[in-house]
Amino acid sequence: MCQPIRVSAESTAPPVCVLGLGLIGGSVLRAAVAAGRTAWGWNRSAAAVDGARADGFDAGTDLRAALVRAAEQDAIVVVAVPEPALDAVLTEVAAHAPGCTLTDVVSVKGSVLAAVRRHGLAAHFAGGHPMAGTAESGWSAGDTDLFRGAVWVVAAEDDTDPGAWTGVARLALDCGSVVVPAGAAEHDAAVARISHLPHLLAEALAVTAASGGDLALALAAGSYRDGTRVAGTAPALVRAMCEANAQALAVALDEALALLTDARRALASTGSTEVLVEAGHRARQRHDTLGRWDITDVAVGAPGWAEALRDAGRRGGAVRAL
Repeated sequence: MCQPIRVSAESTAPPVCVLGLGLIGGSVLRAAVAAGRTAWGWNRSAAAVDGARADGFDAGTDLRAALVRAAEQDAIVVVAVPEPALDAVLTEVAAHAPGCTLTDVVSVKGSVLAAVRRHGLAAHFAGGHPMAGTAESGWSAGDTDLFRGAVWVVAAEDDTDPGAWTGVARLALDCGSVVVPAGAAEHDAAVARISHLPHLLAEALAVTAASGGDLALALAAGSYRDGTRVAGTAPALVRAMCEANAQALAVALDEALALLTDARRALASTGSTEVLVEAGHRARQRHDTLGRWDITDVAVGAPGWAEALRDAGRRGGAVRAL
């Protein structure tokens, strides 16, 4: 049976070509179309493409064709494949759409930036990382509103092209996010603590609970559910993000282990968990009361603009409009 191809309302914004139609890439395709952009997607596996087409989206399994179309229409190319597939996809981008604005939604920025530079694509690249997701994966897990209200990091390096940065930031804003600028290295250090470490802690909690037998699992309620939610993520995806950020993650893991070791010693010697519990409560309250202010005084492209944006991002600033 023929399926309709969903097309967006006419828009002056650049089209979007999404490479990889899993949870994040599929959600980018949905959100870009909902924002009025012309958008199409590519995926290696036919199952995701069939699902996208069945839902009325423009998608295919021919990577070269998707990129040639991107080059012809001066589209923004969004790389949304897992880290292990990055080099192969960038090889095709370099061959067929080297002049397109390029971004990604991979959770590690340093290794992606290095790969982009190896392939000679840095001139039009601004890395991205939407801080949103679920434990589910695949096209069917995608959501048009996944990024609404979420932070979307758009990397600003000293050699980032201002036009590329602005184009990627506009796409993030169109998808409903607020944009936080950061450098690749500082981004990776931060997400090691707030994304990758939580995955390992969730896995450890799940294993520890299961080792208590079926009674422990039968008694598990809210704290177990919340603490282990991301342990439901496909193991290959967790490994890809954690292992690509190994150096920064090792630092964060050492700090967490030191805190737990000190708590274990205190529990054995004094019977108290006060130090860790009080410190954790204060840290959580700091997060809950953190204010985010609008960056309005940086002119993208002016001398020193990238460092000015990075500094604003470090201090809690975000871009909500361009």
